[in-house]
Amino acid sequence: MYTPAATFRRTPAERADQQLAWDRSDQAFFAAGACHILAWAFAANRPTFQIVALRKVGEKHPSHVIATNGIWAFDHDGWTLESELMAMTAGFEPSTPWERFVVTEDLTTFCQNHDHRPPHLYAEDPRPRAVAYIATFPPTPLWSPQPQ
Repeated sequence: MYTPAATFRRTPAERADQQLAWDRSDQAFFAAGACHILAWAFAANRPTFQIVALRKVGEKHPSHVIATNGIWAFDHDGWTLESELMAMTAGFEPSTPWERFVVTEDLTTFCQNHDHRPPHLYAEDPRPRAVAYIATFPPTPLWSPQPQ
C-alpha cells in the first residue's frame, strides 16, 4: 500500500538545515524535499514516463512530483499505480482536492518557477543519491493491473 509523501514532511529544523535534511533516510529525503530530483532522475532514461506535479487545488506550487506513464507512477515509495497514489494522497489530506499537471519545463526552470530547491543548493549533489535509490527497486513493476 502506498505511503503518502506528506507522511515524511520535513520539520522546521530540517527545512532550515540542509545537512539535517540530507541525513534523513532515502525514502524520507525523496518523499519530502527532493521528490523532483528523484522524478527527473527516473524519467531521464524512460521516454514513456513524464514528470507530473501534484498540488492542492488553488495552490500555486506543487508539493510532490512523480514520474508516471499514466498507469504506473514512481516516487519515494517505488512503483505504485498512479490511481492508488492519487487516492492515498487525497485520503491523507482530504480537506482540499488534489490536482496533477504535466511538467513540460526542464528541472532548472521547474525549480525556479515552482519554489523547489535546485540540485546545487542541497548539502550534497542529490542526483547520484537519486540514481542509487532508483536502483534499489525492480526496473519494472512486479505485476500488471488487470483491465477493468
